[in-house]
Amino acid sequence: MESDDYLMISGIQHFLFCRRQWALIHVENQWDENGLTAEGQVMHKRVHDASVRDVRNGIVTIRGLRLKSEKYRITGICDAVELLPDERGISFAKLDGTWRVRPVEYKRGKSKIEDCDRMQAVAQALCLEEMLSCEVNQCAIFYGETKRRETFDITEELREKATDVFTEMHKYYETSYTPKVKTTPKCRSCSLKDICLPELLRKPTCKSVKKYIEGHIAEED
Repeated sequence: MESDDYLMISGIQHFLFCRRQWALIHVENQWDENGLTAEGQVMHKRVHDASVRDVRNGIVTIRGLRLKSEKYRITGICDAVELLPDERGISFAKLDGTWRVRPVEYKRGKSKIEDCDRMQAVAQALCLEEMLSCEVNQCAIFYGETKRRETFDITEELREKATDVFTEMHKYYETSYTPKVKTTPKCRSCSLKDICLPELLRKPTCKSVKKYIEGHIAEED
């Protein structure tokens, strides 16, 4: 399914959290674990069992479904896709009736004001629309820390924002560009802080490589 110029859907959350973090992972292939990322890996391993199909209260849940969009050149795995009975929905082989489709994303932490988690679920919805030739109007996110589920409608504003994000991500990826960003308190919890070295990005302490080398040459003289 994957192609060299297809971006991972999971990277959207990284990108909106920090564009530099995303580039280090997806452009430079840098990675490092910490306790938070390890917990997230464990959660996704549990929900990605594609052999499991749940049926509860009339809702069919399919796990670990691989997704792809040729239009947006993105690909990935959806934690879970729920099929809800709906007269205006679509039909599936081996299932009676018609169904409405809803992607469900699992996150380790808790709900956020920012759209970084919601954008990942919206990207999954756009892939499902393209693959199934249907309209997906709703997504859900389950947060492991609070054990709460957040369901939201996919607005035109969210669709436009997702499209803009895809465009910016592809621009960085195609030019192999790793941007500099302003340091914030969230840098302290980032698993890549020892690779990114955010303190070196602060203008008062940042030196160019040229000046660094020239300084050492001067010391030797």
